Parts: sequence; C-alpha cells; structure tokens
Amino acid sequence: MDFEECVLGRRSIRKFRPGKVPDELIKHALELANAAPSAGNLQAREFIVVRDPSRKQQLSQAALGQSATTHADVDIVFCANLKRIADYGKRGAELYVLQDTAAAIENFILYIHSQGLGTVWIGAFNEDAVSKALELPPHIRPLAIVPVGVPGEAPVPSRKRPIDDMTHKEKWPG
Repeated sequence: MDFEECVLGRRSIRKFRPGKVPDELIKHALELANAAPSAGNLQAREFIVVRDPSRKQQLSQAALGQSATTHADVDIVFCANLKRIADYGKRGAELYVLQDTAAAIENFILYIHSQGLGTVWIGAFNEDAVSKALELPPHIRPLAIVPVGVPGEAPVPSRKRPIDDMTHKEKWPG
C-alpha cells in the first residue's frame, strides 16, 4: 500500500476478531515509532507492551470501560519519560515530550494499518489507574493506550473539515 492509501485508509478500530499479532511485528512497529522526531533526539518516550488479560482488563477499567483494550490481542501504552526530557525544563515536560510521543504513535498506527491490522488511539483514561496497573515509576507518564489486533469492523471514513477552512495565510484572519 502506498503512503497516501495508508494515511487515508486508516480508521480507528474498536472491535477486534481473535488473532495473534506476532511479537516481531510489534517490535518492528515500535522501532518505526521510535524513528519519529524527538526534541534533542532524547527519545523521551517508553513503550509498555501488554498481553496479560488481567492487566488488559485493568487498562479497560482505567479507560472508562473502553473494551477495545480487552478484545485486542495486545495493548501498547505509550509513555513520556520525564527524566529524559528534564534538560528542557517545563516546556520539555509540558510540550516537547507530548509532541515526541504523539509523533511516535502516528508512525506506529500507520505501520500497523499498512500490515492489515487495526488500532485505536485511546487518550481518555485515568492516568493514575494506568500507572498503578503497569507499576510505573513517578517519572513515567502514560499518554496513550493503543490496542492492536485483527480488525472486527470496517468503519466508514469520517467527514473532515475542508482544508481551506482551516488554512490561514501569514496571520490569523480577521
């Protein structure tokens, strides 16, 4: 699949069919995730691979009951490493590490889609509950849960805003 087909064809998959996602595919997807840009090339992001059913259930509870975490074969929790970004101060902790991790997530989900598998980017969750479930130290902040598996649905494309409505020249209009 070419790049445009990958980007335009990706959908959030919340329902999964049974099927194993190979560890090697996840590892390669995470290598591609980490190829994303990062502030100062610090790569202040961490990836937690979760396959244990009881831990996946804890993630579902932390994610306000979203069941994709329990039905997908594997969940990846993308985290910020606040110690690694500390040299950039407050802006590093409040912005750069978020941008860096988001870029990694996008690489990851696009590659997974290109391999015929599905993902959904979950940002609605209780951070403390996720941290407890994964036994994270205080300097590791969970930012997203990404279930991965064999798609059990084929959602229709969502409507996007016209690009001309959101593109501005030189300054804010008005």
